[in-house]
Amino acid sequence: MRSHSYDDVLAGPRRKKVPEVPAEPGLVVEDPASGFCGAVVKIEYGNVVLEDAKGRHRVFPLAPAGFLLEGKPVTLVPYRAPAKPPARQISASGSVRVEGLKARVARDSRIWVEGKHDAELVERVWGHDLRVEGVVVEPLDGVDVLADRIAEFGTGPGRRLGVLVDHLVPGSKESRLVDAIRDENVLVTGHPYIDVWEAVRPEAVGIGAWPKIPRGTEWKQGICAALGWGQPFEGWQRVLSGVSSFRDLETPLIGAVERLIDFVTEPAEEG
Repeated sequence: MRSHSYDDVLAGPRRKKVPEVPAEPGLVVEDPASGFCGAVVKIEYGNVVLEDAKGRHRVFPLAPAGFLLEGKPVTLVPYRAPAKPPARQISASGSVRVEGLKARVARDSRIWVEGKHDAELVERVWGHDLRVEGVVVEPLDGVDVLADRIAEFGTGPGRRLGVLVDHLVPGSKESRLVDAIRDENVLVTGHPYIDVWEAVRPEAVGIGAWPKIPRGTEWKQGICAALGWGQPFEGWQRVLSGVSSFRDLETPLIGAVERLIDFVTEPAEEG
C-alpha cells in the first residue's frame, strides 16, 4: 500500500495557479524582466503594447505569468469589450420603436380623418404608434357627415372618437360644424391648411412654397397644374413619398394628431 508521503514526493510541489487578467486599455502592469511599468495601450499580433509615464511605448509578448499586477504575477489575456446595448430605434413619429411588436386587439375608440389622403399620411408617420396602442384610423369622407356618423357610432366611456379636420379656422364651414358637437367622448382637432397636402413642409416635396390657388378652382387640381404634377392621384404620390417622419410635417398637424392619440388611448374612468 502506497503512503500519502510517497505520492506527494512523486507529484512534486504544486504550483499556484496564476490568475488571468484581461488586458483592458489603461491597465497598469510591470514587465518583471526589464522593470518597465506602463499602461496597456493595445494588443496586436500576440503582443501587448505598454506606455510608461513618459509616453514611451514597449512591446512585450503575452507569455504566461509574464507580468506583475500590483506586485503579483498575472497572465494577460486579450480584452473583449462588453457588447454595447442596441441603440434605441426611433419611429417616424419620434417615439421609441417597440421591437417584436405583435398586433394589439383594436380598441373600441377610433380616430377619424376627413379622407383617404389624411389616413395615409397619418399611417406614414404614426402607424407604429397606432399599432402599439391598438388604434384604428378611418376616413370620414368629409366633415359634413360628422354629426350623423357620431350618432351612428355611439360614444361612451372607453369608446371615444378623435376627429382630425382640415382647414379648422374661425369662420370656416368646418369650424361651424365642429362647434355644434357636444359630446365629452369626442375630441375634434385640426390644422389651418386648406388640405392635408399643405400640412407637408414644401421642402419635403422639393418646392419653395405651396402655390396660391384662386377661389373657385379645385385646390388639388390647381396645385397639380401649377407644379406640373399631372393629375391629383399623381401629385399625391409625390407628396406622400416626400414624407419619412414628423420632421416633414408642419407643427399644427403634428400637435393635432398627438392630441387625438392621447385622447383615444386614455383609460376609461371607472364609475
